[in-house]
Amino acid sequence: MTESTFKAPTDVEMVPRLLVVAMFGLMLITLSIAFFARTTDAPLVGVVPASPIVQSVDVALIGDRNGAYSVIGADGTVLAVSDRDKAGFIGVIGRVVARKRDTTGLPLDAPVQVVRRADGIVAIIDPLTQMDVPLMGYGQDNVAAFARLLD
Repeated sequence: MTESTFKAPTDVEMVPRLLVVAMFGLMLITLSIAFFARTTDAPLVGVVPASPIVQSVDVALIGDRNGAYSVIGADGTVLAVSDRDKAGFIGVIGRVVARKRDTTGLPLDAPVQVVRRADGIVAIIDPLTQMDVPLMGYGQDNVAAFARLLD
C-alpha cells in the first residue's frame, strides 16, 4: 500500500479576497453604527416599555444537591418544586439567579419577585442584581409554572 499525502498549493486562495474585504467592511459598518448610537444617546427603539406591575409575590428560590429548586413563600411554605408538575423552568431560573448572585457575592437565599404587569406579562425581578426577566417566548408551560404562583 502506498500512502499519499495531499498538499494544497500555496498560491491558491481558500477564501476569496472579496469575501474577506466584505466581511471586515460589514464589521466596521456595524461597529460604526453602534458607536454612533451609544455616543449620541439614541433612544432604544427596539425595547418594549415596561408596563406597571399589577400583582406581585416575593419568593425565595432554594436549590438542593440534586438540582431541584423549591419556591418558598414569605411565610416559609413550599409553593412549588421544579421537579414536579411541569415546573422544570423554575429550576432554570433558579440557577440563573443563583449564578448571577454567586458571581457578585450576594446571598443566594434572598427573595425574588414574581410579578404580573398590566399588559399580562409575567416577569421575574431580582432586586439584588437588578435583573428583570420578562417571561416571553419561553413556552406556555414554562410561563405557567411562575404564573401559578400569582393565582
